[in-house]
Amino acid sequence: MAITATQVKELRGKTGAGMMDVKKALVETDGDMEAAIDLLRVKGLAKADKKAGRTAAEGLVGVAVEGGVGVAVEINSETDFVARNPVFQEMVGSIARTALGVAGDVEALKAAAMGAKTVAETVTAQVATIGENLSLRRSARIEADVVASYVHNAAAPGMGRIGVLVGLNSTGDKTALEALGKQIAMHVAATSPAALGEADLDPALVEHEKRVLVATAREAGKSDAGIESWSNKQLAKFKKEVTLLNQKFVINPDLTVDKAVKEAEVGVGAPVTVSGFVRLAVGEGVEKEAEDFAAEVAKTMGG
Repeated sequence: MAITATQVKELRGKTGAGMMDVKKALVETDGDMEAAIDLLRVKGLAKADKKAGRTAAEGLVGVAVEGGVGVAVEINSETDFVARNPVFQEMVGSIARTALGVAGDVEALKAAAMGAKTVAETVTAQVATIGENLSLRRSARIEADVVASYVHNAAAPGMGRIGVLVGLNSTGDKTALEALGKQIAMHVAATSPAALGEADLDPALVEHEKRVLVATAREAGKSDAGIESWSNKQLAKFKKEVTLLNQKFVINPDLTVDKAVKEAEVGVGAPVTVSGFVRLAVGEGVEKEAEDFAAEVAKTMGG
């Protein structure tokens, strides 16, 4: 199939690989973006953490915490200008507060009452007011003895580009727990772990990584025994790098998050368990086709 300049640009942005390497990978995979990323990784031309790439969806993530309940909602807009709109910000804050009383998923939140309208009706009504298409995309909830929150790149209190919730269970001092939870939430915002612990990892993610590692070892010319040994060691390393409790704590890289929690138990006055976390980033996993204005003009003019 014909590979377009837009595809080449997108894959370069996601992998950092050279233009010719990117084009060749797309040709070999018939334009399959995910397969091309894996192929570049196998050839040592791209890193796994580049895979998420950049997204073009805009809007805000709003968080709210009350007692032992924390919620995060993502509301998307077409442009980042809307995120600075006080009317939009007020709506995001109201929806986040409404989510505190809704135990279900995002569809349940859309159906929940917010004043005289449902949440979904409120969002629809703001489309006409703001002049852009808006959507309530995601909602997440955590319940624990203490729920801490953190917002990165805040546009207003409780809302920004990244919203994080961390749940901690302990009978110890709540103030100390909140301080610890805030530090862990900042860590989650910075590192975007895939799961709490190794047992919580998505089996499909682990299997995919194993296939890439095996292919990488085979490409390097390792023997069958060498492939198995090397890929298993690299997979074990991968699991530690992407799970919260095993990551090096950004506040103190000499400790893992798990070790930092255990050391913090002294100040808390009781054992502490991290029960879970939520991290929502605006536009995460959403691709919006970028418009090449010059190319569009040339096409229109027959160039």
